[in-house]
Amino acid sequence: MILKKISAMSKKKKRFFHFAITVLFIIVGAIGLIALTASKSQLEKTKHIVPTPMVRVIKIHTGPKSIHIRGEGTVRPLREIHLVPQVGGKVVDVSPFLVNGGEFKKGDRLLCIDPIDYQLAVTLAKARVKDSESKLKIIQEESAVAREEWRVHYAGNSHTQKKAPPLVVKEPQLAAARAQLDAAQADLKKAFLNLERTVLKAPFDGRVSEENVDIGQYVSLGQTMAVLYSTDAAEIAVPLEDGNLFWFDVPGFTPGDGPGSSATVMASIAGRNLVCPGRVVRAEGEVDEKTRMINVIVRVDNPYARKPPLAMGLFVTVEIEGHILPNAAVIPRAALHQGNVAWVVNGDGVLRFRKVDVAHHQGEGIIVRSGLKDGEMVVISPIKAVTDGMTVRTAVIRELKK
Repeated sequence: MILKKISAMSKKKKRFFHFAITVLFIIVGAIGLIALTASKSQLEKTKHIVPTPMVRVIKIHTGPKSIHIRGEGTVRPLREIHLVPQVGGKVVDVSPFLVNGGEFKKGDRLLCIDPIDYQLAVTLAKARVKDSESKLKIIQEESAVAREEWRVHYAGNSHTQKKAPPLVVKEPQLAAARAQLDAAQADLKKAFLNLERTVLKAPFDGRVSEENVDIGQYVSLGQTMAVLYSTDAAEIAVPLEDGNLFWFDVPGFTPGDGPGSSATVMASIAGRNLVCPGRVVRAEGEVDEKTRMINVIVRVDNPYARKPPLAMGLFVTVEIEGHILPNAAVIPRAALHQGNVAWVVNGDGVLRFRKVDVAHHQGEGIIVRSGLKDGEMVVISPIKAVTDGMTVRTAVIRELKK
């Protein structure tokens, strides 16, 4: 019994001891926390400074600006013909120029057909002319004799007509003889013409694009022996949108009676860059139903006068010089935003939204007809959050040429 009481008292002392230790740790921790808090320095409040964004700008210049319309097309000859004989026969001579790519001058002899048959035809036609002339001469003499006999026998007889009857003086025979002579002379002219046609000559200065005839070959009337094209001028059909024709002159299509606008034709051939002057001469008669484009014809004179030449079939770029805007500015595409708005920075570094009048997109630039002043700074760099009136810092990267 006594042992039980002693064991119960020792358990109470242990619980009290543990409780006292716990309270002591809590008091010590609280005192330490207070001491640390008292010794910590007070945090100072700082004002957050928003940095001013940096933007890239260009300084623009206003003044006369020429509109340039660019398109592409294929060079084709101004004139192209098929060399076709007007008489048949065996080919006895072919010019060395009559080869694919051969060059010739107007009047050069290109090909000759055997002329013997046509020379014989001329001889026979001459003989028929002589025969007809002889017959006409005989009938004329007979008619003169008959007229004189009529005059001698019936001139004093008042009961007969004063004028001899046509049959008496052989007027019908005279008319027939004259007609026969005219026919013989026409046959002679035709024979000479056929003989002349045995020699085919170049109708213009040009080149050969196709040839399929040689010596000894028999050719018939209307057979194509070669394809020739002229080299005095070349044409390029440039398909353009309808709106682009507002900016330049097309004879017979746009208002006015003046000449067409000047153009520059550019190509790459034989490892060299070729630049040729040209001019707009007309537009084709119809609008393309599929593309709704209009083919504008640009002509280049003497395409083979330079080396390398502006060869037929060459794909080229054409730049047409259009009208001049008196007080326009050119800005890069990056400077134009939705709604035709440009960001302009004034002298105080304040960015303003400016509505501009866009005339034409030209290459990498945009021609602005109005809305910008000379010397103003236009932003070309993107800004994520932009507002009208915000302050910016500027960095001029280049100036557009006047």
